Amino acid sequence: MTTKSVLQEAKDIELATQMIELGARLQVLQAETSLSYDRLARLYRETRGCSPPKGMLPFSVDWFTTWLPNIHSTILYSIYCYMDKLTPARKTQALIESYKLYLEQANAGRVEGAGDEPVLSFTRAWMLLRFFESDMLQLSACERCGGKFIAHAHEPDTGFVCAICKPPPRAGKTRASKKRTQGATMNKKAPANRIQKSTQGKNLSET
Repeated sequence: MTTKSVLQEAKDIELATQMIELGARLQVLQAETSLSYDRLARLYRETRGCSPPKGMLPFSVDWFTTWLPNIHSTILYSIYCYMDKLTPARKTQALIESYKLYLEQANAGRVEGAGDEPVLSFTRAWMLLRFFESDMLQLSACERCGGKFIAHAHEPDTGFVCAICKPPPRAGKTRASKKRTQGATMNKKAPANRIQKSTQGKNLSET
């Protein structure tokens, strides 16, 4: 009978906690640690304050090649490659550190208080690495800007144009972007409305 290392178990708990805080699904935790399902579910409830979501993982290679997900996925994967090769962080820990940096970039310039979820969830980021390991995705060089972006594996690079150089006609015109624009417009109008009301009140008191 093999005895489980207490030190390894502590490392697994720390690793799982970090991934849970970033939004990892239970299937990801099972794949990356040696902890049992029951322990992971309990750890998830203690960390997030709710039960872990159920259902299958988002298994879609095509999702990573659509306009906005492609840009975000390319940013994440570029950060990961740098972290994995040039820092002490490796594999899962490199993904965790890379995803934290990605969130910093993704949240830059957002309206304060906006509750939108990031385009690329931690679980999808984890799936992205699995697709690269399975040789289902590759980096292709854009013939216009020269940057390397995620594309389907084994597709020729000739004539490849990235999602930034050739965005779709309705790029950025999503419901979420409309809400952000409306929210920013309302925030700008609010001070003017308050000034107008205060001025009206002053005029009434003077009369």
